[in-house]
Amino acid sequence: MTKNKITDEEALLYHHEPQPGKFEVVATKPMTTQRDLSLAYSPGVAVPVEAIAENPACAYDYTAKGNTVAVISNGSAILGLGNLGALASKPVMEGKAVLFKRFADVNSIDIEIDTQDAQEFINAVKLMGPAFGGINLEDIKAPECFIIEQALKEVMDIPVFHDDQHGTAVICAAGLINALQLTGKKIEDCKIVLNGAGAAGIACIELIKAMGAKHENCIVCDTKGVIYRDRKTGMNQWKSAHAVDTDARTLDDAMRGADVFLGVSAKGAVTPEMIASMADDPVIFAMANPDPEITPEEAHEVRGDAIVATGRSDYPNQVNNVLGFPYLFRGALDVQARAINDEMKIACAQALAELAREDVPDEVAMAYSRKLSFGRDYIIPTPFDPRLIYTIPPAVARAGMETGVARRPIVDMDGYEQRLRERMDPTASILSSISTRAKAAQARMIFAEGNDVGVLRAAVAYQRQGFGKALVVGRGDEVKNQLTAAGLQDAVRELTVIDPAHSRHLEAYTAFLYKRLQREGFDRQDIIRMASGDRHVFAALMLAHGHGDGLVTGVTRKSGHVMHQINRVFPASAEDGAVGVTAILHKGRVVLIADTLVHEWPEEEELADIAIAAARVARSLGIEPRVAFCSFSTFGYPRSERAMKMHTAPNALDRRGVDFEYDGEMTIDVALNMTQMAAYPFCRLTKPANVLVMPARHSASISTKLMQEMAGATVIGPILAGVDAQIQICHTGATVNEILHMAAIAACKIG
Repeated sequence: MTKNKITDEEALLYHHEPQPGKFEVVATKPMTTQRDLSLAYSPGVAVPVEAIAENPACAYDYTAKGNTVAVISNGSAILGLGNLGALASKPVMEGKAVLFKRFADVNSIDIEIDTQDAQEFINAVKLMGPAFGGINLEDIKAPECFIIEQALKEVMDIPVFHDDQHGTAVICAAGLINALQLTGKKIEDCKIVLNGAGAAGIACIELIKAMGAKHENCIVCDTKGVIYRDRKTGMNQWKSAHAVDTDARTLDDAMRGADVFLGVSAKGAVTPEMIASMADDPVIFAMANPDPEITPEEAHEVRGDAIVATGRSDYPNQVNNVLGFPYLFRGALDVQARAINDEMKIACAQALAELAREDVPDEVAMAYSRKLSFGRDYIIPTPFDPRLIYTIPPAVARAGMETGVARRPIVDMDGYEQRLRERMDPTASILSSISTRAKAAQARMIFAEGNDVGVLRAAVAYQRQGFGKALVVGRGDEVKNQLTAAGLQDAVRELTVIDPAHSRHLEAYTAFLYKRLQREGFDRQDIIRMASGDRHVFAALMLAHGHGDGLVTGVTRKSGHVMHQINRVFPASAEDGAVGVTAILHKGRVVLIADTLVHEWPEEEELADIAIAAARVARSLGIEPRVAFCSFSTFGYPRSERAMKMHTAPNALDRRGVDFEYDGEMTIDVALNMTQMAAYPFCRLTKPANVLVMPARHSASISTKLMQEMAGATVIGPILAGVDAQIQICHTGATVNEILHMAAIAACKIG
């Protein structure tokens, strides 16, 4: 199992650049003219003010209240770091806020309240009620978290949810439903042992009891042992509620004959001997973070029949809160719920369990580079399953309506599910898929430009994030100095640096290249100088000889020069079928633009080649291609000799019988806007185009750079396709993240 290694420097740099923090506020209405400002503020704002004063429910219609959650903490229990105070908790709360947006399109604001007094905290949050559609409490220590949540639930008419308690409980419950189905056991018959009587543990056992587990069959343990009836030490009212009559006094005693173990305690709390003493087909949820109470390897060594889940992403069956809280709030907000009750939490757990039993889409399996199917190693859906957004919130919303906490019930549930599908951000899922596939590939990646600090930082990140081995082409002393200056001196020992002038393979590389180029005017000395002195050529020779699995370059030299040098080793020209495809990711949309790298002025048949290559790239990214041949004209008007090739390019695809949608020529607005496309009912595209084939390389390049600079789009590429090797060429001056994306694409063999 690969565990990501993140240095302090990387973490601080991530939070600092390109600007401090993890999110910003963006206006959803025009703010450009005086009229816009008059509508947004005075005098126009007075109209919704009066409407809300007359009918408070109108706040959900005229403000962002209905899609905004406050993430609130006092920093008294920050992750595993303890009580570091309100201000120190802000990075965590910002992180939680962006998870809400990323996974469920819920706007979220972090609020840090500087008090350790429970009543002061309650008063502060209570007074914020009008601003938000829900409250997510976070990182508050027990027992204050119980007091605070209960008090706020009683006085507020919006959902109040402490994720450290209930988030873990919901995902745990989902996994338990499926684990018991696989083992043929019923929850009411199971002996269940919980170790860890803090916020998450108490919530887990309470929810499981609400699902049918019997009180007398559930034994709760804390650091002092079993919580039994009449125990005097280390007790409080929340622990006392789960005390049982039992002779067991230690966790070891409690585990004998247990069907289920739930752990939210500490690393190593469970021994193999305890696992061995459990009943047949034991279910073990070792959820302590960052290290479980017992690892799956240790558990399976003594019990091959065990079903094991942990909180770790590098093991199967991860109990991950992100599967729950975004979708719980999404469903609750969409019915304007007054609360998130047990029925809604159970509905969430059941929906998650059912989703894990369904056939897993190809794009999810592709993202994880393995077949996922319901069984002992797949009882909980993966966090990046795109079906979560339109599967879980409807179940939560239905439960909210059935239990009477919904202010505004959903009448058209099918329409609601479709709207949820439209909320999905394909950009995030694509990047996550690339990352996951790259980690599975474990490719040896050649970074050709070891003289550039950005490339070195990307190489370090590639290796530390678990993608594979980074091979840097450069001089050892130069690389060491660059890394030290960047504060990454520890990485000097981690990276493999290859100096072309001193490579033991140089003789073989030279012989190979001389054979290729001897009839193109190069003598042996030319070849020696080229192989040992040009990083791009040397890196390509490494790849050609199997001394690496992929190659990333182009940061320090223009793409034309890099292509020319690489082409000495690998055919990578237009004549050889190479194509450059750039992915534009912006506001939840993904559009591929081609050709941005190779073809200067393609003709009809070459345009068809480009379309086919770009469609292949789209599918490798999990996108079903819809190709538009773009121009300044649409379907013949205005007529122009310069646009004729775009007009006839679809005919070339007609002759080839391709299996994807395409049409053209058309302007960009027709290609991307269904309202504009509706004026052409004969158009063969059923939805907006997602692959734009441009008339020339210059128009493709201008389009991508304009989107990047003016719109702030994320640009990935150009992705070099049609080359018989995994080579990706970054644009000059690419950022560390952009270089890393290109390395991951090369590792995934996209293109």
